[in-house]
Amino acid sequence: MGLLLLRRRLLIGGAATSLGGLSTVLAQAQAPAAITRDAARPGFPSGVQSGDVQADRALVWARSDRPARMWVEWSTTAAFANPTRLRGPHALEATDHSARIELSGLPPGQDIFYRVQWEDLAGGAASQPMAGHFRTAPAQRRDVRFVWSGDTAGQGWGIDDSFGGMKIYEAMRQRNPDFFIHSGDTIYADGPIEAEVKAGDQVIWRNKTTEEKSKVAETLKEFRGAYRYNMLDAHVQRFNAEVMQLWQWDDHEIVNNWSGSKDLSADKRYTEKNVPLLVARGTRAFLENAPMRWHAQDEEERVYRQVSWGPLLDVFVIDMRSYRGRNTHNRQAAADADTPFLGATQLAWLQQALKGSRALWKVIAADMPVGLVVGDGKDEQGRDRFEAAANGDGPALGRELEIAQLLSFIKRQRIRNTVWLTADVHYTAAHHYHPNRAQFQDFDPFWEFVSGPLHAGSFGPNALDNTFGPELKFVKAPPAGQVNLPPSAGLQFFGEVQIDARSGGFTVHLRDLTGNSLWQTTLAPQRT
Repeated sequence: MGLLLLRRRLLIGGAATSLGGLSTVLAQAQAPAAITRDAARPGFPSGVQSGDVQADRALVWARSDRPARMWVEWSTTAAFANPTRLRGPHALEATDHSARIELSGLPPGQDIFYRVQWEDLAGGAASQPMAGHFRTAPAQRRDVRFVWSGDTAGQGWGIDDSFGGMKIYEAMRQRNPDFFIHSGDTIYADGPIEAEVKAGDQVIWRNKTTEEKSKVAETLKEFRGAYRYNMLDAHVQRFNAEVMQLWQWDDHEIVNNWSGSKDLSADKRYTEKNVPLLVARGTRAFLENAPMRWHAQDEEERVYRQVSWGPLLDVFVIDMRSYRGRNTHNRQAAADADTPFLGATQLAWLQQALKGSRALWKVIAADMPVGLVVGDGKDEQGRDRFEAAANGDGPALGRELEIAQLLSFIKRQRIRNTVWLTADVHYTAAHHYHPNRAQFQDFDPFWEFVSGPLHAGSFGPNALDNTFGPELKFVKAPPAGQVNLPPSAGLQFFGEVQIDARSGGFTVHLRDLTGNSLWQTTLAPQRT
């Protein structure tokens, strides 16, 4: 039975019933040996994922437990009637036994069912298949639903089976989204996972542990192990198999607040003090594990990209980490070597991509917020040093110069309906920016929505910088004075966007650990 027909028949049961049907379909598409261990056959230690799906193509990712050849079948029906079978690449040690394949020639606006199989390179034994699902972007106007958040397995809060694991991934799956934007901090390479976390003498958290996550990541194996760890969680695997992923990164894929000024000389946890080498290893592990389409060889480690989702939506995934200058006091009146945040090349790309977009809504998926102050200790002169663009109240200075340049371009080019989505600060909030409240005023009003963490310590709220005139419309964060609260405190968040095909309305829900909507608003589209 195809998923669309299944939903029609089960519509009376609501979204949860429809999703239950999908899970049953996927389970039936893979044989019992995918669940029962069989040492003679290759296995799937990290499940399967799809990513960067467009109207006619998609990326499918999986990891084997040994050297193997990837095979993939896909079909528009769950019964795999008339499937297309593709031979994929080898999964070898060089990629931590991960492999990916591009599926092309897909029909737009369609549920696609796929299953991955491994062919053992030592004797040819085949694994049982593991099934997955995604939707292709529509060619026509159609309702859109997607979710976003960031920050997975941070501050020592790992997989505690007695809590139920990373439960927020199941809450997001129940929302039946078209896709998921992971806003960064996909791992915490600098955050060891210990067997127990205590508050005083009381054990409040019992983590599943692995050797690679017992310390900060320094070797390539340890960076890889952080991704393997997160994918041990049953909710993460189930979510990844059913919902297309759009990943970006931030700092914890390498080390906290990394930039050209990062200095590990006094950090006793690290024997490897060479930050550029850690960046190289962490970048390699991220690219191996992110289900994203690798860029061309002119910049093969590029993360920023555009993903189009039909006439209603373009998503611009940006990278505020790779091209930044050093973290500094960030109060330069004119641009210099330390003021880049996106960098000139990415900024020019973003401007032209926004200008060329014909989608009704343009979502800028950012790994850091525009107007929240995020500190990074003190500089050599004892002044505050900043991690994000915001640097305290006042005119546009430092990294804010680049943000001002982008916002002015959007206004001059009459680019309508831009919305910023982000995570990073470990709480959820809604900000409205307006030039009438701002120190820098050459821009059109816009919204920014913040939601996270997925499964990490809860913090905040952060101070707002008045440079671009933000107004706090909603916030949910820990009580004053309480920091690094565990997931069991319930302050884990994700956001959801629904775009109505008829009206074009852009509805945002900020949701909690259980999927409950804490706050919502609907933005009406502006016409040019």
